[in-house]
Amino acid sequence: MNTPRRNLQQATGLAFLAGYVDTLGFVALFGLFTAHVTGNFILIGAALADASQMSILLKFLAFPAFIAGVAVARLFIVAIERRGGPALTLALSLQLLLLAGFMVFGILAAPVGAAVSPYAMTAGLLGTAAMGVHSAISRLLLTQLAPTSMMTGNVTQIVIDSIDVLRGVADGGTAARCMKFFWTILAFGIGAIAAAFAYHTCGFAALLVPILILSGLIVLDRIDARRISDDAVAP
Repeated sequence: MNTPRRNLQQATGLAFLAGYVDTLGFVALFGLFTAHVTGNFILIGAALADASQMSILLKFLAFPAFIAGVAVARLFIVAIERRGGPALTLALSLQLLLLAGFMVFGILAAPVGAAVSPYAMTAGLLGTAAMGVHSAISRLLLTQLAPTSMMTGNVTQIVIDSIDVLRGVADGGTAARCMKFFWTILAFGIGAIAAAFAYHTCGFAALLVPILILSGLIVLDRIDARRISDDAVAP
């Protein structure tokens, strides 16, 4: 159900989650970006130039883990849609499962030392795969929303639209588009700040927050599906 209220709930919830998970991975796991492929390319370059960095393998493997998350999500969604199933609900559930694995293996890895332990490696790769699923969901199932994990494009768009408004050449949808991108950027930023404080307070258990967000979005999606079904059979 693509109502303005539901779109805002999904956009802010998923953007907060993306900022939160990406920041927690960065703080907890040697500067790993779980949702930011560009950042990981930069970190790989920096690690190659500094042989003393022990996290280079994790950063190398993060890229194929992200790709695997996108690929699995794509195939999973196609299979569900062919059977007429609840694609968004199940795709979000897949992301939730991967994030739960990120949390569990992160807790097992704690305290994270200077070297990357097998538990820490597994945690990081599960977190990165989860955000690959997240990006695929955004592209495949929630195309009406602003991207919830790629803020560079969002900031670029809102600046362009703002300049057009100031120039007096904006079209009728510019203001609405600005607000769509604004709330997504704000939620991502708040999630990033919240994650840094939450990790220092609770460790990897702080990942309960995005898990609860996904649980809430899954419940809301099922409620919408039930409402649509009831309306379809109503006389």
